[in-house]
Amino acid sequence: MTTHAPTQAPTQAPTHVPAYASPADVAAHGPYGPGRTDRPGPLYPFQGRITAGGSGEHPAEPGRYHLYVSYTCPWAQRVAIVRDLAGLRDVVSLSYVDDDRDARGWAFRERRGPDPVNGFTLLSEAYDATEPGYPGHISVPVVWDRRTNRIVSNDYAVIPFDLGTAFDEWAGSGLDLYPADLRDEIEALDEEIARDVSQGVNLVARASSQEEYERRREQVTAALDRLDARLAGRRYLFGDRLTESDVQLWVVLVRFDLLHNPLAGISERPLTGYPNLWAYARDLYGVPAFRETTDFAAFRVPGRPASSGDGPVRIEVAPHEADWHEPHGREALTGEHV
Repeated sequence: MTTHAPTQAPTQAPTHVPAYASPADVAAHGPYGPGRTDRPGPLYPFQGRITAGGSGEHPAEPGRYHLYVSYTCPWAQRVAIVRDLAGLRDVVSLSYVDDDRDARGWAFRERRGPDPVNGFTLLSEAYDATEPGYPGHISVPVVWDRRTNRIVSNDYAVIPFDLGTAFDEWAGSGLDLYPADLRDEIEALDEEIARDVSQGVNLVARASSQEEYERRREQVTAALDRLDARLAGRRYLFGDRLTESDVQLWVVLVRFDLLHNPLAGISERPLTGYPNLWAYARDLYGVPAFRETTDFAAFRVPGRPASSGDGPVRIEVAPHEADWHEPHGREALTGEHV
């Protein structure tokens, strides 16, 4: 009599379950900021540099570095756009933290996906892995080194420069966002944009007196007028060449009508009221590196900053929905193909 072994179900490979943080809960954990952003010392203490040519502590290498970014943060989006424009999608990996924070800081949740490198649930784990017991600000963007398992940099101002200059031999058809003949001018304009626009909109929101509020918002609106005039006869800030300065300006413009202006009360005039800036912003939105790193749903107005009885009286500005797919009409202005 022939016997047969019992039939066994095929062995299933174990399914990897992504690790996620619990939902942001300010009531349970407290708001983000106190005890983190108000500590003495540098706010962005990790300032390693990625260098070209195999030199330095962090030489440029394909596949070695990972970027942690956020859809909400303009400085993080600036890094994501530069990475794409420089042709580094297959060279430097990238992932997003969740939009919401409580006192635990940035986290990985199902909406934006898990941490694909370390399986962290909180970005603070990357900081603690680099400096055990790290007590300071948990910020994005972050450059993570897969080889040393440490943060290289959270210095948002210089990360774009390293991405745009250190990986040239792997950049393929990527753009040169820091052309050598324009670097001094780019640096000067970047400083102006950072002072008067990028940081300016936040300074308006934080103004504690009427005099400071009026002065700060005048600084921003005057800068927008200057930049609108500059773009009247040129496609980009430096004529026919797209540079990193365009990226730095654009990440503020794309948030102006939905976030910065309603939050801070900067101007009765929306971005759509600046004819050249608005057409320029739509022109760049047509470029995949700008459009694909943008999620308008992340530009929520969290509420006006709290003020005491003697705080500034701000103008009321409602969030303004605009048609970013409206034709921009700037084709007649010559510019490099993106």
